[in-house]
Amino acid sequence: MNIPVMMAEQPPSLEATALLNEVSLLPHMLNGDSVQQVILVQVNPGETFTIRTEDGHIQCIQGPAHVPMMSPNGSMPPIFVPPGYMSQVVEENGVRKVVVLPHSAEFHPSMAPPPPHVPHYMHHHPAMLHHHHHHVYPPVQGSGELPPHFIHQHPPPHIYTEQEALAHGRNSLIHRDERTMKMQEHLRKRLKDRQLGGVPNNKLNSPPPSPHRSYSPGVQNGYGKGHLMSAMPTGPIKPKHAGRMRSTPPAEGQTADSETDMKRILELLSNVAKPTVSEIQARSAVLSWSLPLTLQNGEKNGDHTAPSLCYEIAVSNNGRNGVFKSVYLGEETTFTLPDLKPATDYHVRVSVTCSSVKGPVSEAASFTTECSEPDPPAPPRLLNRTKNSITLQWKAPNDNGSKITNFLLEYDEGKQSVFKECYYGHVKQYKVVRLSPSTKYAFRIAAENDIGMSAFSEAVIYHTAGSSPPAPAPPRLAGVGVTWLTLEWSSPSGASGEETLTYILEMEEESLGYGFKPKHNGEELSCTLKNLQRSTSYKFRVFACNTEGRSSPSEVVEYSTSPDKPGAPGKPSIKGRSHTRCMKIVWDPPKDNGGAEVTKYVLEMSESLKGSKWDMAYSGSAREHLCDNLSPGSWYRLRVYCISCGGQSQVSEVLSVRTAAVPPGPCQPPHLAGRAKPREIPLRWAAPAMDGGAPVTEYTVEMSEADQGSRRQLYQGPETDCTASNLLPGQTYCFWVKAANQAGYGPFSDTWEASTAPGSPEQCGAPQLSVRAATCVLVSWESPACNGAEVSEYRLEWGGTKGCMQLVYSGPAPSYEVKGLVPSTAYYCRVQALNIAGAGLFGEVAMVTTPAAVPAAVSVLEVLEEDSLPAPLPSLSTCLAVQWQEPCCHGADIIGYNIDFGERQPLSVGRSTSCVLENLQPDTTYRIRVQAVNGVGAGPFSHSLKTKTRPLPPEPPHLECAVFGHQSLKLKWGEGPSKHQLTSSTQYCLQIEDKNGRFVCIYSGPCHTYKVQRLSESTAFHFRIQAHNDAGEGPFSHVYTFTTTKSPPAQLKAPKVQQRDDNLCEVSWEPLQPMRGDSVVYTLHLLSGRDIEQVYKGPETSFLFRNVQPSCEYRFRVCAGRQYQDSGVTQELWGPYSPSVAFAVQRQEQDPLGATGPAGGEQAVVRGSTMTDEQLTLLLLVGFAVVAILFAVVIQYFVIK
Repeated sequence: MNIPVMMAEQPPSLEATALLNEVSLLPHMLNGDSVQQVILVQVNPGETFTIRTEDGHIQCIQGPAHVPMMSPNGSMPPIFVPPGYMSQVVEENGVRKVVVLPHSAEFHPSMAPPPPHVPHYMHHHPAMLHHHHHHVYPPVQGSGELPPHFIHQHPPPHIYTEQEALAHGRNSLIHRDERTMKMQEHLRKRLKDRQLGGVPNNKLNSPPPSPHRSYSPGVQNGYGKGHLMSAMPTGPIKPKHAGRMRSTPPAEGQTADSETDMKRILELLSNVAKPTVSEIQARSAVLSWSLPLTLQNGEKNGDHTAPSLCYEIAVSNNGRNGVFKSVYLGEETTFTLPDLKPATDYHVRVSVTCSSVKGPVSEAASFTTECSEPDPPAPPRLLNRTKNSITLQWKAPNDNGSKITNFLLEYDEGKQSVFKECYYGHVKQYKVVRLSPSTKYAFRIAAENDIGMSAFSEAVIYHTAGSSPPAPAPPRLAGVGVTWLTLEWSSPSGASGEETLTYILEMEEESLGYGFKPKHNGEELSCTLKNLQRSTSYKFRVFACNTEGRSSPSEVVEYSTSPDKPGAPGKPSIKGRSHTRCMKIVWDPPKDNGGAEVTKYVLEMSESLKGSKWDMAYSGSAREHLCDNLSPGSWYRLRVYCISCGGQSQVSEVLSVRTAAVPPGPCQPPHLAGRAKPREIPLRWAAPAMDGGAPVTEYTVEMSEADQGSRRQLYQGPETDCTASNLLPGQTYCFWVKAANQAGYGPFSDTWEASTAPGSPEQCGAPQLSVRAATCVLVSWESPACNGAEVSEYRLEWGGTKGCMQLVYSGPAPSYEVKGLVPSTAYYCRVQALNIAGAGLFGEVAMVTTPAAVPAAVSVLEVLEEDSLPAPLPSLSTCLAVQWQEPCCHGADIIGYNIDFGERQPLSVGRSTSCVLENLQPDTTYRIRVQAVNGVGAGPFSHSLKTKTRPLPPEPPHLECAVFGHQSLKLKWGEGPSKHQLTSSTQYCLQIEDKNGRFVCIYSGPCHTYKVQRLSESTAFHFRIQAHNDAGEGPFSHVYTFTTTKSPPAQLKAPKVQQRDDNLCEVSWEPLQPMRGDSVVYTLHLLSGRDIEQVYKGPETSFLFRNVQPSCEYRFRVCAGRQYQDSGVTQELWGPYSPSVAFAVQRQEQDPLGATGPAGGEQAVVRGSTMTDEQLTLLLLVGFAVVAILFAVVIQYFVIK
């Protein structure tokens, strides 16, 4: 049994009594304001760990097990061991372990100590941490003897080796460090010496106590003297017993022997051979392996003292470099691998562990399992069903290395008994026929390959079609609310218990008149309907449904919802006038009474416009109340609420009123609010200067046609504007206005006069039409009544239909001649008159028909392409084929066409609508037009069709270089890539002269630019170009020569800055090699904000910067330049700037000893600049590329495969 303890600081001394064999550890862990310790007890197989719980019961824990314990007060309870056992304290890496071992003579020193796989630290589980300040387990008090049941639970003394512990399921080993191995070896030797000859109890030979352990006479192991003495027999304790229980550090000779044994064990374990595979089957294989070569040689020589070995077998099915999984751990040299996959490659390897030392793995052995029958397939899936047939479909399972040849489908014939075959073949779909209606059938399927038949799939049950269920009972009311009803119902009588039914609940609200509407659809036998109207009656019925349909509806039942609390009453108002000391308040009932009659109204009053104090002024069923004993000229607020059996409503809107109000004073005369219209005058007025102590609530406007005429009311309301309508144009009217408040109306204002604007003219009569020619008609009309203003304009609308006429004339003349008409066509027209007031209504519509005339112009004229001709043209350069569409004949049939295409006489053809023009000039533009001829005469020519005959092969364009570069040249030719040129058929071929003097084509296409790349710097290249189109290839141009430029130097890395002195630093950068014999110079810049200062220029790669100020930041960057000779003049070509580097000298404060840095309290800090845009762009591109590759691999592996 091991008890490792996690420690937060140096523990106190370890003391133990010889009589009780009691060991307690006191490591400290700070948790809030209390000191805690965590102990992990490792119980080996065959052992029992006993603790006492808080309620006094004894709890026994059988091994193997890990028992974590925590003591909130920083103390550890006594650890009692059975007779024949002893506890040994071992300290490893600041963690103390209490090892419980037998001290009988049967303990062999070569046996391994308890396995060290318990970690030194374990995270606290929430269930293990207790924040109460009491013992989790109280100490066991008594005379030092264990209870009888505790001794009965212990088996005979036995120490488990590491191999035996691993065989009980502990697979994760943690290798110990060198110091741990030395301590264990020393412990084995001490135990061996104690068993053979004993240890002399001589105080002089005992090792001195550890300097870190201090003994406190007042407190031992976390308990006081009184507590410890109650568990100890009387008599003094001899010091030699306490000294015997302490661990002694190993001597120097023992440490050297331990290292020698460790090397020897590693040499023994490194000679293990790879395992041998035999009896390979589809799902298993037998592995065997032999001892390491060195141990085999020892057995041949008669050495039988070899230590016990533990073997670990690891298997991988992902290749030799894949992940190996441990499948066996034990002392046997043979093992059968179970649960393998058929037709799969496996790799196995073995490793040996001896005395807690694990050797290297052996070479991997490979083997492939045999093929086998397929895996059991998935159950078949239902595709379709009828009363006498069921159609099933299934998927092929894993074939396990052999292709599936057939499938076997069985069913139970609807008898739920033995399965019989119904299909055997390779198709994955089958229709089972001759079945009984409404019957349950069970199906299963198996797959067959060349190896054999697989196991059957799980049986799946499907039903054939049947009949709908009977009608259920009507729904019952289970709960009621204001806006909800809960209904429940039962299954219909006579329904099969095996059949799944769904229910449809329908509801009808008679007030809506929509009939029954579905509200629920599911398998539940209850439903809660929400969002209903309160105090409303609803009708319900329910249907039962299965796969065949739904039943008849149940009987209709009617249920009602509960009433709700009423709504707020209407806003209170004053009935009559508001007197100085009283007012009569009335209010309207609530618009929504919640479904119940209102029984009481409560009127509340507040004597101020602000505040929350309200007093009840009235309570009763009446809807009016006289409020008296009021203060004159005071403001009051009034509100009311009502009460019914549904509850109390919200308060109404607040009415604010003031007593002792007088009528307001006279208003100012009204004025125009905008422009006067012929039949409307917009008015606007201002509030009176004196409102009478109350806000103005209403205005009254009166008008008359004359100052002394009869008045009539025009407007009454709260607004300060209105419009006088239905007036006569050009008339003068008088207006008066007065204001009113709660006290009444004030006097009228002074008289204000205003006139209306003139009106639009009356409707015109039907126009008179006179035909002048086939394309010309004269329209005349009479002037209508002007309606107060002279007619200034007439509008004539003309069109081919009555409902679609357009404006053709606008002017003062009473007639208009319409030209450009179509002969033998009916036309319609109408006239409208306008004056300064506006436009009148359109007059009546008149109709006229034009006589017949010459044909219309040809509207569609096009050139036919060569591929659309029935026969090829003799020559594309001298012939053109044209086609047109027959125009309107204008009342007389067309007898022929005239074609005009140049200086020649027009070509006359018959009624054909196409013609081939021959004997034309090549590469010449022609304007072609066509004229139609009928019995009246020749019509107008059509629009000119501009076309061109095919040209001769094109000439080469002019070639020039648009952009010069050190590795590329951008060439340009022609007039540029215009839209017309990009769509033309002309192609270009660009050639370059190679090293052998031959011209090679580098581009062929319709573009007018091309960038030649991968060229050498400062080198002349020769080019020529050729153009070709449908007419053929043109000649090559003369040779053009262009020379590339020199390349600039590359970008340097950020310079390095080193502090040399208090005010001196050295800036250095990487050198560049000369570029083709040209020297390289450098320039160093100092950046300060937006200012840039050049501090150095020359061929050197370092620079001493002086006058460095402390606590200041400097930023440097460097640039390389190329010097070359051009026409005897030295030129410089500069490359890009390097990233900047920041440099600062910071002053450090002196430490308590007065020590300073090497620079007198100042320290140089060099900070690299942030990442440049180019570097950031490159990083983002690399990241996106990696993500894209990963997505492609995942899709390839999981989706495609």
